[in-house]
Amino acid sequence: MKPAHPKSLAAAIRHQLQRDEADMVAFASDLIRIPSENPPGRAYARCARLIASRLRELGLSVRTLNPSGVGPCVSGTFGEGGRTLYFSGHYDVVPAQDRAQFDPVVRKRNLHGRGSADMKGGIAAMAFAVRALIACGFEPKGRLVSMSVPDEETSGPNGTVALAAAGLLERDSLGMLTMEPTSGVVWNANRGVLSMRVVVRGRPAHVGLHFRGVNAFRGMLTVAGMFADLEKAVSERRTAFNISPEAARRSVLLLGGEMAGGHNFNVVPECVSFTLDRRPNPEEDFDAEREALFDIVKRAQASGIDCEAELFQEGRSAATDADGDLGRALASSIRGVTGRSARFELCPGVLETRHYAALGIPALAYGPGLLSVSHGPHEFVAVDKLLECAEVYALTAMRLLSQDHGAFRPGRARRLH
Repeated sequence: MKPAHPKSLAAAIRHQLQRDEADMVAFASDLIRIPSENPPGRAYARCARLIASRLRELGLSVRTLNPSGVGPCVSGTFGEGGRTLYFSGHYDVVPAQDRAQFDPVVRKRNLHGRGSADMKGGIAAMAFAVRALIACGFEPKGRLVSMSVPDEETSGPNGTVALAAAGLLERDSLGMLTMEPTSGVVWNANRGVLSMRVVVRGRPAHVGLHFRGVNAFRGMLTVAGMFADLEKAVSERRTAFNISPEAARRSVLLLGGEMAGGHNFNVVPECVSFTLDRRPNPEEDFDAEREALFDIVKRAQASGIDCEAELFQEGRSAATDADGDLGRALASSIRGVTGRSARFELCPGVLETRHYAALGIPALAYGPGLLSVSHGPHEFVAVDKLLECAEVYALTAMRLLSQDHGAFRPGRARRLH
């Protein structure tokens, strides 16, 4: 078969995606109906089975991998031999505020439901991007692998982390593109993450005999005040990476995302806990920032407060150069589809791209959803954005997998500090 001219292939891809719109929305809707909430990590097997079945129907060669034993990852491959380009998406979602969020509905060309933006809509878009390439007769020089994983919402221990630890991600790959809700920009870097739970203990007593107790709440106020001083100091630091608005440049320490404690209004509280979420900018020394958190706990203990801390999430910053072949292919595709120049920014949170960057694999995020509605009670994704991003994904793969890769310029991908 004579390969199609790139312009005619691009037009064919757009037309194929337009024909597949209803099926793409139906796939995303079927995924939304599965309550794959994390935590605790439920319905993973059911979600993986649906993805595997649908990818087979779309013409991909499918494998289900489970290196951790509890987190099925679905790999769908198009092409043979050569180097690999990864499309990666996570099928776990944050817990719903209302069970009705698992009943997807399309209103005014917006698909509503938990995971529509983050990122079951993205999984559907990447699947139909590959489907469009197959249907249009594209012959890749290498392999395009669609990887659907669990556990991203809790840092990926049974998903991408497990795949990397088992050697199931190819270090010499062309790169990875993930479909996070980037609100129209490309995320080529991410902050680090240090999430901690602090527990302060006291001794219970009836309010009338309060002098016999030790008030854990008062101890918590003291410890939290020490962290608040650190919060004020780190908020003065600014990243040099592109990110908007200006306030987003500040380094982050969030206090009190979760709080618990006490048994009754008339009992001296014997145990109080709170969380903190530290997001160091890429320029900051990760190990030093980690030590600063534990140093506060040690100082509180030395002052006589009975407290301890558990670090339950940890990840370093990472970045991929925008001017490598992956970045340039994605930027060209975005301009070709949207008519706008791609804007590369630092993600305000943490990304799975860091696990690929730690292996030296270029990794970027670009997706159809809005970060502002993700995780919220009114999550949605625009159907037109699903189509637009699927076209961008397909064209990016076409650009990278149409060439021989002897002179491939990946651009630096690195874990920072």
